[in-house]
Amino acid sequence: MKFFFIGILLASLLACEPNDFATPTVSCTETTPINANYSKARQIQTLLDGFTAEGLPGVAVAVYTPKEGYWAGASGYARLEDKTAMQICHLHYSQSVAKSYMAVGMLKLVETGKIELDTPITTYLPVNLSDNITDAETITVRMLLNHTSGIPNYSLDTDYVTVFLQNPLRSFTGAEYLSYIRKSPLRFKPGSYFQYSDTNYLLLALIANQVHGDHARLIQESVLAPLNLQQTFYHNVQQQTNLVNSYFDRFGDGKLENVSQMQQVNVNSLSGDDGLVASPLDFVRFLRGLLEGKLLSDKSMKTMMTWVNDKNGEPSYGMGLYRVYYSGQLAYGHGGAGLGAGCALYHFPEKQLYVFMGTNMGTLTDGPYVRKVGEMKDQLLDLLLK
Repeated sequence: MKFFFIGILLASLLACEPNDFATPTVSCTETTPINANYSKARQIQTLLDGFTAEGLPGVAVAVYTPKEGYWAGASGYARLEDKTAMQICHLHYSQSVAKSYMAVGMLKLVETGKIELDTPITTYLPVNLSDNITDAETITVRMLLNHTSGIPNYSLDTDYVTVFLQNPLRSFTGAEYLSYIRKSPLRFKPGSYFQYSDTNYLLLALIANQVHGDHARLIQESVLAPLNLQQTFYHNVQQQTNLVNSYFDRFGDGKLENVSQMQQVNVNSLSGDDGLVASPLDFVRFLRGLLEGKLLSDKSMKTMMTWVNDKNGEPSYGMGLYRVYYSGQLAYGHGGAGLGAGCALYHFPEKQLYVFMGTNMGTLTDGPYVRKVGEMKDQLLDLLLK
């Protein structure tokens, strides 16, 4: 989820939230076998330890290559309050990486004939929902999946941001999210180019609810069950005892505050565009399973990885997957940023490398710690891609 923060309101709400809130983390275990002799284990661990020593609360990394198998490492704390060490079995917030899971679910509905990609969304949504969207009859399911709809992003709407920040423990429904962009002008003619909007994936979840009955169950049936992802959870994050606490540098002055309660309630409300938590290795197992053809047909994978151009004419996004370059290497995957978390999940085909990195430090706004997260990501990828 991405939105602009209003400084005064944010300061007010955090002052009202109990800073001693803590998720009751218990001892956890990771069942995925890892290679204790992974060639870059020591270098990565040293890198992570360096950044937590500089103030990041907690970080975790998981990787996979065919040659060396799985490896994962962690540093810092899952809970600063009682010095609970971050472990590789702790659950991290996916934030927008959840869009990749939602896209798989929708393409499974396409495979079973329940949805057609080039059919207008008004075919699947009831009027009380579709009526919020300007010219909804000109927007197709495909346009939602590849972010070419032109629909404004509800999470950037100032009225929504104000209500959210003034009521940090309030849950929202999908209809309520849509109400904040009701009849707003489209950003551009549908189908013109890629421009990211959380609203697209919220609408996909609402369509799945109509066609399938429950988009959360669709994700479970289409992704989690086939890959046996037992440390991945959607929409019941508050029940997960191994979930990390979340921290935010409110003023960008290096003073972290516990925003776990707000983070949990917010993520639990989000549908399609967010809402999932998982262990680092489960994230990697998901992307590996997807790109190795264990979830979708060859036709669906080709559709998912048909890249659309951004406004500058650069191929940027498929369906729930970005096409990007890091350290000169092509990668497919997704990133996520939230009030109390940040992560990235990517596959580098030339290196046959899968990598997840996550932190329980909020990455939505600027500040010294947020910049450190960016530095850690860059240095980690440079190290892995050598």
